[in-house]
Amino acid sequence: MKWNELYKYPTSTRALIKGARHYSIGGERKLPSVTTILSATQSEEKRASLVRWRQNVGEKEAATITKDAQSRGTKMHTCLESYINGLKTGKMSLDLTETGRLAMYMASQVIMHGLGDMEEIWGSEVTLYYPDLYAGATDLCGIYADQQSIVDFKQSNKPKKEEWIEDYYLQLSAYAMAHDHVYDTKITQGVVLMCTPDGVFQRFTVDGQRFVDYKTKWLRRLDEYNQRVKQDQNEVKS
Repeated sequence: MKWNELYKYPTSTRALIKGARHYSIGGERKLPSVTTILSATQSEEKRASLVRWRQNVGEKEAATITKDAQSRGTKMHTCLESYINGLKTGKMSLDLTETGRLAMYMASQVIMHGLGDMEEIWGSEVTLYYPDLYAGATDLCGIYADQQSIVDFKQSNKPKKEEWIEDYYLQLSAYAMAHDHVYDTKITQGVVLMCTPDGVFQRFTVDGQRFVDYKTKWLRRLDEYNQRVKQDQNEVKS
């Protein structure tokens, strides 16, 4: 795994608009994040499933589980970012809090089992955007298993089946399309590297025609989001 900084990725600032994350990049208007778009266009079935889960475990317990998962995920990402940047700078940071130690253990599983196929790094924790449409931040861009790839790290409370992570594939597809458009690349693969608190590692990849199909699905979700925003604006005006 080596660094090869082929592209100059932009800096960005984040802001909440009506509770939804948006990015400001240079002279671009505030662009909705990929996760904002996916959240706003969730299926009714998925929304209902989340409501049932919160009802089953109780609102207080659901809030605790969600908060703990978010904290672990953030710290695991920080550990991995520190490791990856350390390959270039020789410096790494440690988090010795209880959650930090668990996050470092999870990150070590991702490093051991998932990063061996990362041959070339173009950027880590980089902002990607499709002009006038959307923006987001991805964990890694580069060459993974001989393919130009977008790589994202995920924490999960328990192992997942592939059919549960369609939004992750849509997210990777959105980032790939943005990278290809701005930097004239040909990204052909999305990779999810996932770990649970008890150290179960999973790798999910999407490429070939499946990746093309997910890009089409992403465009449908993007179009649905834009239609909803336009409808909301028209309702405000009336």
